[in-house]
Amino acid sequence: MAAIRPLVSIALLALLFFSESLLTSHSLTGIPHRNILHTVAHRIVNGSVESSYQRKSNKLHTKDRRRIRPILISGSNGMHHKSAENRSRVASFEDRHELVRRDIGQVVCLICNTEQEVAKVCRKCNVNMGEYFCDICKFYDDNTEKKQFHCDACGICRVGGRENFFHCERCGSCYSTPLRDNHTCVENSMKSYCPICWEFLFDSIKDTTVMPCGHTIHLECFSEMESMNQYRCPICLKTVVDMSASWALLKMEIECTPMPEEYSHEVSVHCNDCSHISKVRFHILGHKCSQCNSFNTWRTSSGGRQ
Repeated sequence: MAAIRPLVSIALLALLFFSESLLTSHSLTGIPHRNILHTVAHRIVNGSVESSYQRKSNKLHTKDRRRIRPILISGSNGMHHKSAENRSRVASFEDRHELVRRDIGQVVCLICNTEQEVAKVCRKCNVNMGEYFCDICKFYDDNTEKKQFHCDACGICRVGGRENFFHCERCGSCYSTPLRDNHTCVENSMKSYCPICWEFLFDSIKDTTVMPCGHTIHLECFSEMESMNQYRCPICLKTVVDMSASWALLKMEIECTPMPEEYSHEVSVHCNDCSHISKVRFHILGHKCSQCNSFNTWRTSSGGRQ
């Protein structure tokens, strides 16, 4: 019996480990395994795919007049899935599905229950299935106060009113009209990620601003950056806020704080604002560019004592 007890203990430990592994493999980011069936199950309906959570939570229904049905695409389940890394950050499994609107093939009128090709008006009962409808994006919306419009150059629908925006061909996106001929163009600057929160800017629904250097950033991220006294673009390090008062104060402090004789040597500095390289007197508080008078500089050499 004494020889059998260690074997029994090992078997119990193995069974416990196996059961924990089994439970872990059936849960995703805190979702109990009992919920997996109704969150990821799909069914084929007349050549289209419909998520079971669509039927249960009605998340893809709008105003009870239509239901969209994405076409089942070869090699895909008709729904666009975010990357595994992004999906793992989302608490709800249902929110990890993003509909590819252009892949929508059929809609169902919830007034007469007729399945049909995507259109603004039901072909059977003539009900208006959306106050705003874009045939290119397969996009419906009933809240016209958002002033939706389709930009052919962007290839997507935007909000805010067509008259309030223009498309910058070089930047590759729509900007508000005050920025026409009043911003620095950077090739495809909007088709990049916010340098603070790392969200893709082109199709972001958050307000975006163009910094003086031409790089784009979420407005709330820019405000947060300012609140933390960060005055430089996170990408190119150019000054993006008015620092003239700060530079004048720093210059005064440097003039009032002479360095000891052993530190009175010159150093080479590179200006982040104008890219000029200057030879200036070393000072512990900062180094001013001899060309644009900016203190947004960094030392390229330590220089030597005179």
